[in-house]
Parts: sequence; C-alpha cells; structure tokens
Amino acid sequence: MNADPSAPWWWLLLALVAVAALTAALRLWVQARGRSGVPAGSVAAPVSGPVSGSVSAPPVPAQLAPAAAVPPMASTAQVPQAPPPAPAPTDPAFHRLVSAQDALTGLASRLQLEDRLDAAALRAESHQRRLALLYIDIDGFKPINESYGYEAGDALLREVAQRLTGLGRSTDTLARMGADEFIMLMDGDPDHASAALVADRIRQALQRPYLLQGREVHLSCSIGIVLYPDHGPRARLIARADAAMLAAKRAGGNIHCFFADTMDPGALEAIELQRDLRRALETNTGLELHYQPKIDSRTGRISGVEALMRWHHPERGAVSPVVFVPVAERFGLIGALGQWVTDEACRQLRIWQDTGLRMHVAINLSVHQLRQTDLVERVQGSLARHDIAGGRVTFEITESAAMEDPQASLRVFERLAQLGVSLSIDDFGTGYSSLSYLRRLPARQLKIDRSFVQDVATQEDAQAIVRAVIKLAHALGLKVVAEGVETVAQQDVLKRMGCDQLQGFLFAKPMPARHLQLWVMGDGVPARQMQFRDSQFEHDDTDGQRPDNDDDLI
Repeated sequence: MNADPSAPWWWLLLALVAVAALTAALRLWVQARGRSGVPAGSVAAPVSGPVSGSVSAPPVPAQLAPAAAVPPMASTAQVPQAPPPAPAPTDPAFHRLVSAQDALTGLASRLQLEDRLDAAALRAESHQRRLALLYIDIDGFKPINESYGYEAGDALLREVAQRLTGLGRSTDTLARMGADEFIMLMDGDPDHASAALVADRIRQALQRPYLLQGREVHLSCSIGIVLYPDHGPRARLIARADAAMLAAKRAGGNIHCFFADTMDPGALEAIELQRDLRRALETNTGLELHYQPKIDSRTGRISGVEALMRWHHPERGAVSPVVFVPVAERFGLIGALGQWVTDEACRQLRIWQDTGLRMHVAINLSVHQLRQTDLVERVQGSLARHDIAGGRVTFEITESAAMEDPQASLRVFERLAQLGVSLSIDDFGTGYSSLSYLRRLPARQLKIDRSFVQDVATQEDAQAIVRAVIKLAHALGLKVVAEGVETVAQQDVLKRMGCDQLQGFLFAKPMPARHLQLWVMGDGVPARQMQFRDSQFEHDDTDGQRPDNDDDLI
C-alpha cells in the first residue's frame, strides 16, 4: 500500500527525533551530576567552615578586607571558649591545628600565605610582573606581655592586625606568622619605591599610641622587604624577607631594609626547619618521647618518669630540642607540638597500664600553651581519649613563665587542678617568684634548677640555696625534686638535706618507652639495682587524683 502523501507522517518523525535529543541531553546531565557527587534532584549542601562539626558560612578569605570588616579589638569570636575535646594527632581535625586560619587575629595562616604566594608568583611570571613581601616584626613586644599580661598583649596584636589590614589593597594578603610577626604580600607589580612607601606607612601606622589598661603605649616595628623575581626564587622569598627583617632589627629597629646577599643565611635554615617540623606533625613521623626515671631518695625506687621530646629528622638526623623548640615557638607550632606531647604521653601511659606498669608521667607546659584558651579542654580530651586518670600526669611550668602573668597562670592552674593533674614549678631559684603567688598556686612540687645541683657538693653558696629551697618547699607542703644529679657526692648531699626525689645521669639517661619497660623489669638495670614501684601518691588521695611528680617537654 502506498502512503498517502497528504498524511502528516513527517510531523511524527520530527517529534520522535526531538524526544530522542531531549533524552540524550537528560542522560548527559544526570551523568554530570553523578560525577560531581550530587544526586539528581537534590540541592548541593554548602561547604562547611574550618571548625569540625559546625555549620557556618564559608571561611573568611585571607585577602585583605576593608578596615570596617575586621573584627573589633575586643572580639574573641574566633577563639572558642569551650571547644570540644582536642583531636588525636592521627585525626584530620588535629592537622587543622597546624594549618587553620590564625585564631587570634583572623588573618591568614602561614600555609594560606604560602598558597597565595605560589599563585601570585605564577601570575607574576606569566605577566612578567613583580610582587613584594614585607616581613613585619613588632619591636619591644615582649615587655608588653611582661608588664600588662598576655590578655593585654593579645588585644594589642588584634589592634596591630586591624591597622595593617587598613593599609592593604584588595589584591594584597596579610598573614600572621607567629607571636608578633606578620607578612604582607603585595601583588600588582610593585617596585622598590612603592614597597618602601608601604613600609613607611606601616611604620607610621604602628607608631600611633595604643591604649592598654588606661595607659598609652608606643611601639615600633622592623620590616624586611624582598621583591620577586629580583631577590631570588619563590621558595626562598619568606626566608630572605626574614633575614632582611633581622638585619633591620640589628640596626636598631624602627626601619625597613631590603634583602641583600650578604644577610644572615640562618633565616633560611629556620624556615626549612619549621616546614619539616610542620610536616612531621601532620604525618606523625619522626617525633618520639623519651622517658627519664626519677628516684625516690629515701627508698631508691623509681617514682615516675619525665617525658622528653625527640625529633629524628629524615636528613639531619637527631635535631636537638634546643634547636627545634624555639623554631616551633616562633612560627606558631608550639601549641600543636605541646598537644602532640600530651596525647602521646597519655597513649603510652595506657600501654604501660595495660601491661601492668602503674606509671606516672610528667610533661612540660610552655608559656605559649598557657595562653591557649582551650588548653584545659585539650588536656581533658587526651585524658579521656586514652582513659587515663588525671592523677597520672603532672604539668611542669618554669618559675619565670608562671610569674609573667600570675593572675592568668593561676586561673589556668586552678582549672587544670580540677582535672586531677598536678603542677610542678621548674627551675626554681632562677626567676623572681612572689611568695604570695607561690602560696596560692595549686602546685605540689618544686624542681631545683640544675645550675645549683651541679655545685651542691663543692660550693657552700649552692648548698645554702638548695637547703633554703628545700626547707621553704616543705614548709609549704611541697615535694622537692633535684634534676641534673650526676655524681654520688651530689646524691649524698641532697639526701642529707631531705630532697624528696632525684633525677639525672647518675641513675639513667632518657630512653624510649620500650627500653624503659625492659629497664624497669631488670634487663639493663645499672649496677645499683633500682626497684620499680608505683608512683608516689598522697595518702589522702585514694582515687589517684593527686600525684607528686614533675615533667619536662624537651
């Protein structure tokens, strides 16, 4: 049968083609949605902020915003007062401690700055333009903390951040590098003259008086400047800006200085060390705690151990704490480093306890950790995570650090005491303690500085000081530990004076946890057989909440 030429069959054909095309387009759209991880028919969820478990707007960009957008000086919205327990070093949340935006000022962190610097350098190369880095260090900031306390110092740093932010353009980036150091990244093809002009404006802005506790305070700053690509490869820009800043500081401060090849190459080593230390924290590799036994002077038995940090660098080998701890303090890593030490010590305590060793560990607490608003919550998190009683841990703080801001220190110590952990005052006799504050501190122990111990067997003045410290401590109900005991003569003198615990190479050097357990069990014990016993607890503390030992971070 022939088709009727007047029938609308070709309309039907067109309709079928249109349906096929729409179906193919719909299939492609569904596949694209599937690859992006968003199911068809759903609405994409907003990206969460940097705080784990919170629902918030996207993070504030590190680029400079107008001055009105900066949080007010007294604001602490970015510093949570009661955060959840601290994450373990193996958790992703722990790594955010190292890489998060600066909590105090809201500025970019070092890692955020490095990301922006990489992108800016690529743009500069492609367009044959320059960029500049200004490394800013506040002159005379430490006396502010010592005179007014850390809360006032933090408020001052927030005000400095506000003033710096108001000087930048929308294309510039401002970051806090740690403590009282900042960096401004200038994009947009700056030359020597424009970089110097901005540096002058920064110095003038920071020289305006600050009002602290009703008093005017005046500051200045030292600035190091590098230009890219004039002053070398991108990987060395921060280190060379740092070297230029140090040169400005050595010249008396309150000036800016451009980098020159003759400047201190040590700045590059510090930059590389902090980068490697940051990586060690992020990957939990190369860091280890060694433990040094402490001996009860009356019984000769082990009464606890002191945790001492070690870093095995993949290329440099063993790096001394004398080298890497100041680097961690300067570049803002000391908080994460201290958290690692606390968590690792608690983890090891759990292992020992599960194998039958009822050990007590002492951990050093840095002045930088004392300033962390969530320090107590972090400690509580480590204790809970490994099911360790607070009485198994003592935190040690140096006398000078405890006295820098006595009121703030007292508040932190009282909150730590509520967890059951105890406090030891380290290096006693080297600082300028107020006995009235010493009476109020919830300390259970004093630790005599090794500089007195090393001369106690030969020098009468050292003997007089040690004897006075022991009598004072006992009058206040405190135990006394002597560190750095290296000879039998020192041991005998200290025992006659009534020193409660002894620690030093005479008994044992610091050793890894696995070696300590063998040492305690009798394998490799020195000639004078030391017997192990549980940590000494106060008689009225049956729940193990009040130990009497001390500690050290490094």
